[in-house]
Amino acid sequence: MAEAIATELVKVLFQKLSDEAFKRIARAQGIHNELKELKSTLSRIQDLLNDASQKEVTHKSVKSWLNALQHLAYDINDVLDDLATEDMHREPTLESRAIICSKVRKLIPSCCTNFSLTHRLSPKLDSINRDLENLEKRKTDLGLLKIDEKPRNTSRRSETSLPERDVVGREVEKEQLLKKLLGDDDGSSQDNFSVLPIVGMGGVGKTTLARLLYNDTKVQDHFEPKAWVCVSDDFDIFKISNTIFQSVTTTKNEKFEDLDKLQIAIAEQFKGKRFLLVVDDVWSENYGDWENLVRPFLSCAPGSRIIMTTRKEQLLKQIGFHNVDRLKSLSSEDALRLFAVHALGVDNFDSHTTLKPQGEGIVKKCGCLPLALKAIGRLLRTKTDREDWDEVLNSEIWDVEIGNATESGKDVENSDKIVPALRISYHELSADLKQLFAYCSLFPKDFLFDKEELVSLWMAEGFLNPSKSPERLGREYFEILLSRSFFQHAPNDESLFIMHDLMNDLATFVAGEFFLRFDNHMETNPEALVKYRHMSFTREEYVGYQKFEAFKGAKSLRTFLAVSPGVDKGWGYCYLSSKILDDLLPELTLLRVLSLSRFQISEVPEFIGTLKHLRYLNLSRTNIEELPENVGNLYNL
Repeated sequence: MAEAIATELVKVLFQKLSDEAFKRIARAQGIHNELKELKSTLSRIQDLLNDASQKEVTHKSVKSWLNALQHLAYDINDVLDDLATEDMHREPTLESRAIICSKVRKLIPSCCTNFSLTHRLSPKLDSINRDLENLEKRKTDLGLLKIDEKPRNTSRRSETSLPERDVVGREVEKEQLLKKLLGDDDGSSQDNFSVLPIVGMGGVGKTTLARLLYNDTKVQDHFEPKAWVCVSDDFDIFKISNTIFQSVTTTKNEKFEDLDKLQIAIAEQFKGKRFLLVVDDVWSENYGDWENLVRPFLSCAPGSRIIMTTRKEQLLKQIGFHNVDRLKSLSSEDALRLFAVHALGVDNFDSHTTLKPQGEGIVKKCGCLPLALKAIGRLLRTKTDREDWDEVLNSEIWDVEIGNATESGKDVENSDKIVPALRISYHELSADLKQLFAYCSLFPKDFLFDKEELVSLWMAEGFLNPSKSPERLGREYFEILLSRSFFQHAPNDESLFIMHDLMNDLATFVAGEFFLRFDNHMETNPEALVKYRHMSFTREEYVGYQKFEAFKGAKSLRTFLAVSPGVDKGWGYCYLSSKILDDLLPELTLLRVLSLSRFQISEVPEFIGTLKHLRYLNLSRTNIEELPENVGNLYNL
């Protein structure tokens, strides 16, 4: 999947190299011929990318070739950005220095007036040109040919975001669970509340079923208060408890410094009340964690319920569930109906009988899993030719062995079944959309993101064509990814968005060796860090320098992005080591994106004005009251 990002990077390079204003800059710097040669070689390599796109799926050597091209494309982009930024820096001072410059130039040969920049960039360009030529020479060994790209259907007329109400099947499961939710306590719990588990593999529809129950009219009338919290693999009791409290309290933005006071406040909110709590996507198997989490609920009214969705049964066994019914895939009939809803807009094939055999084959290959059916269905929404459906059904991606995907050192459950279906959906995206989706690998699981914020990040990274309206283009691209299930609306906040865990796994897989989602549990190998271009890290109460010291060697890093898993309603106090500000960041001179939001920072270091490539600087929710004057030097901001 490396072809997509390489293709987009090369396309951006051609736009810059073909720009007349840029050609003028290159001539002024005396490197026009080097850039002309570079463009010629790039053009010949670009002709091979369509073939490489097909072959990287099964040929590791082609994938390696594409990765090497991508690294070179990043390097070329940095050089061109250097040129353009230097030109912007020179222009405002030309008029004020005109008299002095004219006198000085009489004393200096014209070939030397731009010596410093040219002296710095020429060796880089020579090295890049050599490496590009070597890549091109390998085309014969790799069997890469020039082939025409198959035109893609780019019509957006029918690409609307389908609402969650398009749920097919699950009537039996819902009714069974409703009886347990609303019925008398069965005595299986000694507490006033009991746990209702929904267990199943990833993508089978656990969260969808929980949402059906949570929003049912009878459930709404039966329970008060109600809360929903997404847990994921980071079982942080304070964060989970804080989310629960913020969901039920009328005193918004109340902050707590320790867990004890927070849980006392929760207990007060739930005392004597029959509540419903959904804890979604639980990975923890630690019974002690669970006991601590539910301690505030002991004083609730009888009949209270906790719905738990999880892939794992170990914690449930410790709670007292010895025989758990696992949520199964949809029946073949329901799966075909769900697929038809998303592919054709109706729940049957009556008007498209010639497509039904292909539909049945695709449903079988998706294993009747709802998430896969939605993704492939939405991919085919704009395609009604049997040839297009045959191409998806017979794609070799279904049969490619990729091994288990991993996340934080753990095998991602069910990756061998779910990933091929989602990979096909990804494979059919245009190259620019593939790049935008891969960027989202920087987000941790269950990260809630804002549409406009993500579009701003895409713009800053140079992913959106500046010759068009980049904001509008970014919003259009966002809606396409949303319509094809790569993004989803957040469960309890329609203004925010989230990626399904398996989509997050897919983003991590396709992002490859250029994106790093860093956390404090990772071992840092300085040599391995050199290759990364984009990095995010998890915002914690204190982010120390020791783990980040190795990044001083990551000179090519473009993104330094602080993120928080889940939603930060009570964002509290986060501290960043001053050594990260003083010693690390000044070394990362190619940064385009720098986010230090929500850290207790009171001053912006002076070095910030030297980060001349910076497009995005986020200092929101800090203690900073004024910016240094040299921020005015950031012409790209």
